[in-house]
Amino acid sequence: MEKITVIGGGASGLIAAIYAKTENNEVTILERNPECGKKILITGNGRCNYWNQDQAFIHYHSKNQEKISSILTKENQQEILSFFDQIGIIPKIKNGYYYPFSNQAVTIQHALIQEAKKKNVTIIKNCLVTKLTKNKDKFFLTTSMGKMESDKVIIATGSYAHPKTGSTGIGYELAKKMNHTIIPPLPSLVQLKADLGSLKKWKGIRTDAILTLIEDDQEIRQEQGEVQLTEYGISGICTLNLSYHVAIGLASGKKERIKLNFFPFFPSQSPKQIQDWLSEREKRCPDDTLGESLEKILNYQLVDVLLHDNKEQKEKKWHQLTEQEQEQIIKKITALEISMIGTNSFEEAQVCSGGVPLTEIKVETMESQKIKNLYFTGEILDVVGDCGGYNLSFAWISGMLAGKAVRSNQ
Repeated sequence: MEKITVIGGGASGLIAAIYAKTENNEVTILERNPECGKKILITGNGRCNYWNQDQAFIHYHSKNQEKISSILTKENQQEILSFFDQIGIIPKIKNGYYYPFSNQAVTIQHALIQEAKKKNVTIIKNCLVTKLTKNKDKFFLTTSMGKMESDKVIIATGSYAHPKTGSTGIGYELAKKMNHTIIPPLPSLVQLKADLGSLKKWKGIRTDAILTLIEDDQEIRQEQGEVQLTEYGISGICTLNLSYHVAIGLASGKKERIKLNFFPFFPSQSPKQIQDWLSEREKRCPDDTLGESLEKILNYQLVDVLLHDNKEQKEKKWHQLTEQEQEQIIKKITALEISMIGTNSFEEAQVCSGGVPLTEIKVETMESQKIKNLYFTGEILDVVGDCGGYNLSFAWISGMLAGKAVRSNQ
């Protein structure tokens, strides 16, 4: 009878334990929190966006991007969807985003814990693993509840992100002791800090926009959606999806800027085309000043901020501005560039970049290339998904692969 220990009872740990359990082994989850799946409860604003129909690899990021395709295969994707169907989860699908029909993250958490218990997985709560060693074919774990032995170990401890849920990065230390390198973790899916100056006055405004990330004068990614303007910079899903690149770029000494287009209905038009469009609007509403015209399109507070240095122009009509003045206004509205100076902290990050490199694991099984019978799943690995269920998708699949591997390798 083999002993299999899963360190961490989050999303990937629960799935790994469920898949690992057979009649011929003992599977134990060691969870440092009073309950498993604590972080699941805050995903999707408490609704748990647990999957996305669009599983294109562009939504996943890693130092070893090419290896992701070997993990997120069509077959693995289908198996996870079948698993959730088999344990009774009915999805509510909106624009490709999967939520439990109850619209409650607790539905996913409870379903996974119940399935683990039905499989006779042992769950030990409030148990912190502080040390992991291996001697010959046995692993030895030092925990807050004493010392334990195991034949196989799955590390599913999460990252540094959102430490209130128990993610304190202990897994990185355990991995290093097991001879693994760690790509330095950085906050990801996190708000961005910018050099704003007078733009700080836009605090509290939400508006649709196109965000273009410019790294060392090269446009590398574009996102569109609602952006939240803050006193320190920007937030919102489209911002979070750019944060992976910004954090890594800044840490590498690169110059990171974001260009904001507050006329997303003009994604690529030339300034001349927008000038003509604003001239046509003036013909329809000839009594409107520039400020009044723009306030019919944009948040009035945003208009005030953008035209802060052009108050006289705001009171004029569009045709009364010189061509140069019109071009300057259009640039502020459709191509406002702000320089990134950092990200918010791990406390506010949803996930982390960095961790155990994919080059140090067997991507078909999640087993360590360095230590036999040691496996890694979920956030501790150097994979970050975009907002929209991608990080949970990776957690489910990596956990499933590790669980199947320890089971079939008996």
